[in-house]
Amino acid sequence: MSNIIKTDVLIIGAGLAGLSTALSLPKSLNITVLSKAALEVCSSHYAQGGIAASLDKADSVTDHVADTLIAGAGLCATDNTARILGAGQQAVQWLCEQGVPFTQSTLTKENDNTPDFAVLKTSDLHLTKEGGHGCRRVAHADDATGRHVMDALTIKAQTAINITILPYHEALELLTSPMISRSSFSMDASEIRHCRGALVFDHVNERQLTIHSAAVVLASGGLGQLFKRASAPNVCVGDGVMMAWQAGCRLANLEFIQFHPTGLALDDSSFLISEALRGEGGRLYCPKTGTRFMLDVDERAELAPRDIVARAIANQISSNGLGYVHLDVSHLPAAFIQAHFPQIYQTLLALGIDMTTDPIPVAPTAHYSCGGVVTDANGLTDIAGLYAAGEVAYTGLHGANRLASNSLLECVVVGRNIAANLPHYLTKLERLKNLEALEKTAEALEKMAQPHTTAYYELHQLAADIWQSPTLENTQFFILPSSKQSSYPTYVDKAFHSDVAIAEITIALKALLTANMGITRSAKQLEQALRQIEQWQESIEHTEIMLSDTSSGTPTTNSELAIFQLVRQLALATMIVQSAYQRFESRGGHYREDYPNLAETPLTSIILPSRNATLNSFSHVIEDERYPIPVADHI
Repeated sequence: MSNIIKTDVLIIGAGLAGLSTALSLPKSLNITVLSKAALEVCSSHYAQGGIAASLDKADSVTDHVADTLIAGAGLCATDNTARILGAGQQAVQWLCEQGVPFTQSTLTKENDNTPDFAVLKTSDLHLTKEGGHGCRRVAHADDATGRHVMDALTIKAQTAINITILPYHEALELLTSPMISRSSFSMDASEIRHCRGALVFDHVNERQLTIHSAAVVLASGGLGQLFKRASAPNVCVGDGVMMAWQAGCRLANLEFIQFHPTGLALDDSSFLISEALRGEGGRLYCPKTGTRFMLDVDERAELAPRDIVARAIANQISSNGLGYVHLDVSHLPAAFIQAHFPQIYQTLLALGIDMTTDPIPVAPTAHYSCGGVVTDANGLTDIAGLYAAGEVAYTGLHGANRLASNSLLECVVVGRNIAANLPHYLTKLERLKNLEALEKTAEALEKMAQPHTTAYYELHQLAADIWQSPTLENTQFFILPSSKQSSYPTYVDKAFHSDVAIAEITIALKALLTANMGITRSAKQLEQALRQIEQWQESIEHTEIMLSDTSSGTPTTNSELAIFQLVRQLALATMIVQSAYQRFESRGGHYREDYPNLAETPLTSIILPSRNATLNSFSHVIEDERYPIPVADHI
């Protein structure tokens, strides 16, 4: 079987953003969707609460935007926020048309005893309330919304004749090339590049594939698994962010990691206790004193934005020494609890907790990355032909702190926006190629013997007009150090290459980021983290056995893939910690004990792309982009 695959559109990720894009693209396009593991192993599948949209007659898009901007603590991109939330009703209606069995209102059920989920209207849906929302606006499917949504979309995608889903296929590197193919007219910095596919690792057959495509959609999810306690599945390690950065994309606001306030605090569980429990009246108590502590923290009590509730719980845990607080819903009718939260009720009951009578032990858990690859509301990145959607992307919707249940909406809206934009890009690209071919006449070739001709500049201008990179306002540029913290290794020691060594550092990295890059941070903690990460990177680099004899340095076996993944995680961890270290304020999900106040002007943090870099070496960055930052300078 050939190791080269050709397709019209390559989608990296089979979660809600990826499948929403795939199902909304024209059926005339051949679409290939990659899933790093089994299809159900994605964050979308585990989403409980629901999808936020202004569906109630008493609600409005204006109110939804206002609540989002408040939660985002001054860092939301207002235009993108208004555009994404303004498409909420259409997005939920589209999901209804895909067959998602949303929970209906009591009135709808009474009037229709034989509901057809395929023709549900948004006015039929039961709405719940979550933290930060001023009213009920969260449509849900019981308390397992993500599973129901993904089941419906997966069935649609699997039966679509133009969509091929490849489970257990992991993207390693995005492939880019000049948009104008004639190398003799390359103009270095002014050369416009476009994304044309990816190098992919086939886990089943343990081999590397090259997938060529006219456009690529990055929908690879977040980075929660860099932390010890995380709600995300084990595939969410931020590899999409790294691929985009290495290909030439800006990254924004990596320091804003949202912690869900109420993860189940039982052994090593990653199970979430939905915010909808607090929306329906759940209360938080200190197990030792029985005090309902949120009443003294915020006037919204348990329904304050997530960053506020998570910090309050963390403070309680620090003082009580138990490792958890109690979430109690036992004052609500048992029948109501069992009907509205069947999955949570049954899961807890199997663990010996009857939530109708017993309090639930909860603690914050790493949940969502508010930053990512810079995009606009149409999913366009800094690289032509490369789109991004979902948690991997930064549209500016979430700002410094995501408003509950806005993420599923963003996946659908931006995914469908990509699907509307992408065919136009392909048409423009085809016209450019046709024009370029016409220029290759005998007369044109003779004129083009000199490198900078009028014909070239005309083609170059057409290429520039095909794609508009996203624009950002009020930014601050974060500088990565020129040390080996951001380097990929050329060599790997046989002893270190063992599964045990890799597993030990992976576990230690999770513990390090949880302790030093958690809900609260300080310069001392962040410096310690940077030094430790650098030591791990140096221990890998000072070795003797070559990683791979392939020209790209990408892995071709499972053993090589394991070390490759670890090194990429260490590089991303450096970026995250450096971003937190260089933001000298507390805002939203980023809280600095040594800088507890808001800065006067809210600024979006930007990490410039790595230029002239390959997967084999992140150190090949142009020198004028690399400035060493002594750790002690900003204490």
